[in-house]
Amino acid sequence: MYPDFPPELNGDQEAYLLTNLKDWSIAHGLAVRPTPSYVPSETDPSGALATTAPVTLFPSLFPRVCFEQAKSVVEAYNELYSAIASDETWLGEVIEELIEIDDFMANLWKVHLQVKKEGYAHTMNLGLFRSDYMVHVDLLGPQPLVKQVEFNTIASSFGGLSSQVSSLHKHLLSVGAYPESLSDILSSESLPPSTSVPGLARGMAKAHEAYGKSSNGLQLCVIFLVQDLERNVFDQRHLEYALNESHGVRTFRLPFGTVLQDTKVDTDRKLIYTPPHTPNKQYEVSLVYLRAGYAPSEYASQEAWDARLQLERSAAIKCPSVLLQLAGTKKVQQVLATPHSPHLKRFLPDEKQADAVLKTFAPIYPMDKSEAGQEARKLATDPTTAERYVMKPQREGGGNNVYRKAIPELLKTLPETQWPAYILMEMIEPPAQSNVIFRNGESQKGGVICELGMYGACLWRQGQEDGEREVLENFEAGYLMRTKGDSSEEGGVAAGFGAVDSVCLVDV
Repeated sequence: MYPDFPPELNGDQEAYLLTNLKDWSIAHGLAVRPTPSYVPSETDPSGALATTAPVTLFPSLFPRVCFEQAKSVVEAYNELYSAIASDETWLGEVIEELIEIDDFMANLWKVHLQVKKEGYAHTMNLGLFRSDYMVHVDLLGPQPLVKQVEFNTIASSFGGLSSQVSSLHKHLLSVGAYPESLSDILSSESLPPSTSVPGLARGMAKAHEAYGKSSNGLQLCVIFLVQDLERNVFDQRHLEYALNESHGVRTFRLPFGTVLQDTKVDTDRKLIYTPPHTPNKQYEVSLVYLRAGYAPSEYASQEAWDARLQLERSAAIKCPSVLLQLAGTKKVQQVLATPHSPHLKRFLPDEKQADAVLKTFAPIYPMDKSEAGQEARKLATDPTTAERYVMKPQREGGGNNVYRKAIPELLKTLPETQWPAYILMEMIEPPAQSNVIFRNGESQKGGVICELGMYGACLWRQGQEDGEREVLENFEAGYLMRTKGDSSEEGGVAAGFGAVDSVCLVDV
């Protein structure tokens, strides 16, 4: 489907391209902290070093029609998931199926019920979403389409670096780092910029503004809730800097492990933050942006759950709330995307919007004892049919999925009572293409698979009745391209599987 791309480079061409790529990346913060396997901790005991983020040398080819399709449904997806998170009754019925078999889901739901009993202290919700797609070529269709891999409602990462990598590839084009033979493919018009940094920062700034003024005279701030020893720190820093420099919003980074130590909820349920470096000064938190708290491994003690409860019961706007985090589970995606499902139109009554979203769904099935689930179990346990599927648990982050022939083998080791904790999804078959990935100082060329993520921002006010809400902001917020070797099933950049990339739009 694509032209022969990228071209072979001679030694001088590759040296010139890599020199420019490495220097521009470090100068512009397209960087990560190195892994211990690349730079041993004894070499960098203070964690001062940074290295170029895993990137592609060339932007990857992507059909223009598919890019426009993914972009066109961003606001509809924002509408859809804000509606799902606002309908506690419907969401509860879906999550109840997981509570008996998934402790993590059960404990998140328990946090919601505890806060509900006390009464939610704020009606505002912010979603910074990323809907991930792959190009799917249907031999019977007139043109390729994008099909959704997953929808992320928490810690939708790489918004900071995606803006940088699209600028990197434009820079490499402008300094002649790409051979002139590519002039028919690569041009400034074929390389759309990613506006993810200003877009996501704008979403947070709108939430900060909607929070209102402090009732106790304290300065307001936005908290970035982060993991300890975060390697992907620069991705987050770009958003922090944009909030500060473009919107005048003060931000602080709060490790998940110190929430109970550094914050408190006052009698009015305001979340008060005391920075460890200035213990005599306090701030009122308008927004908590979670880049931590999405994985079961982060809740190794009751203290962690107490910390999540403290944040949730406070008046600070959460991005996301517990309900919005639960709305992003694979089970919800499956319920919406199971063939002939009636649920999509419940939340998207606009027929045109619903049809556009429906076209992005790949077939997904439950692994329970329903009629659709029984069919899925047959497909998953037969090695011949399992070859066309991926099995996914209710987890965020890379490295959790089970692919193709490995599915029947895993199911043999699991009691059937655990099977409903997974969903079965038909594999999306993207067109073949190649690229070069630069990671940890080495270049690797070969076949690749590309995944396009579209960011969206949505701010809404919860109504008095269940399912009632008022959407205040709803807009597209840039894109992310992630690319991995075609021998790798997983695509997480931070998990060590992929590279950040940008798109070169082509007509196919």
